[in-house]
Amino acid sequence: MDQLSIIIPILNEAETIKNLLHHILENSSKENISEIIIVDGGSTDGSTDIVSKFSNIVILNSEKGRAKQMNLGAKYATGNILYFLHADSFPPKHFDQLILKVVKKGHEAGCFRMQFASSHWWLQIASWFTQFNWRACRGGDQSQFITKNLFQDIGGFNESYIIYEDNILINALYERNQFVVINKKLKTSARLYQKHGVLKLQFHFGIIYLKKWFGASAEELYIYYLKHIA
Repeated sequence: MDQLSIIIPILNEAETIKNLLHHILENSSKENISEIIIVDGGSTDGSTDIVSKFSNIVILNSEKGRAKQMNLGAKYATGNILYFLHADSFPPKHFDQLILKVVKKGHEAGCFRMQFASSHWWLQIASWFTQFNWRACRGGDQSQFITKNLFQDIGGFNESYIIYEDNILINALYERNQFVVINKKLKTSARLYQKHGVLKLQFHFGIIYLKKWFGASAEELYIYYLKHIA
């Protein structure tokens, strides 16, 4: 029987994690979920205390770094489909059934289209484009499902990347023609855009994308991120 292991890396997500867990439980069927795994990278704001109040939620402690955290969650997972979800991204109703349906059709990996929780014109345009199965329209905020066998075959997330780790995995999936976009909207926070300014942050994300395209190393991408975004 196909089941999802939901893996959520967190670091100081006390403001969002309670709402996300309620959302997951209210919008999925228990029989389709093997477990929900929270992988904490060293939170100091009481995030894990909030999670511990939920029953049947697995909490793992990890070194800081989403790639390391998600790989640890995948190692623990017992479901045959891994579903990686950011703490500020809320999947659509019956997301579990939607994922299982496309996996049964032979699609081993994919994501949902995305809608930012913002009325800013640029983010509305960016959200609209995520319905298309184009590599340039992908990102970790859209969530990522992948069969455990394919994830292991690829080698998991590349832990050399402190940032951009989602995109490295997505690149590998597109190279194998193993990606599908489910045409249902996941809603994600625009908090980073609100903090830095929408166009300014989009510019820096674009530079990171181009730097990687032209061969920048994981360290070079992280240095740029620390200087302009972190």
